[in-house]
Amino acid sequence: MTTVYDVPPHDLIAATALELKAAGKVQPPVWAEFAKTGVNREMPPTNPDWWFVRSASILRRIYIDGPVGVSRLRTFYGGKKRKGVATGTFAKGSGSVVRESLQQLEKAGLVRKLKKGRQMTPEGQAFLDGIAHKVASQKEASIAPASEPAAESTA
Repeated sequence: MTTVYDVPPHDLIAATALELKAAGKVQPPVWAEFAKTGVNREMPPTNPDWWFVRSASILRRIYIDGPVGVSRLRTFYGGKKRKGVATGTFAKGSGSVVRESLQQLEKAGLVRKLKKGRQMTPEGQAFLDGIAHKVASQKEASIAPASEPAAESTA
């Protein structure tokens, strides 16, 4: 049985983003093309599918960290805020992006709300484990067995 822990995060998040987009479980809000992902950013993301990638990443984070709230996810997606000549400090990521994504994942039935944050549903866990299994099987298929070197003639 392949789980989320057995595959590289980047590959899992990319595959999950494609699956979320294809299934129509998550839709970017109208403001998403103009929104920054935090006060520490200067520009909005350049990837047109960034909403699906962030939603997939949030889903993976909830799977790994258990019940997790908006504040903790904001901290995870934060970064260094540059202040010119002054020393840079840490700034949290956008709460609106995290909150809206969590609400959409709740509607899709992948996440449920608790008193202390959000938790994976059994359907959400099966969804991510299924994608992890697909990613792992694709990795195994792409790794070709090493061919034996050709015998050199000693003429």
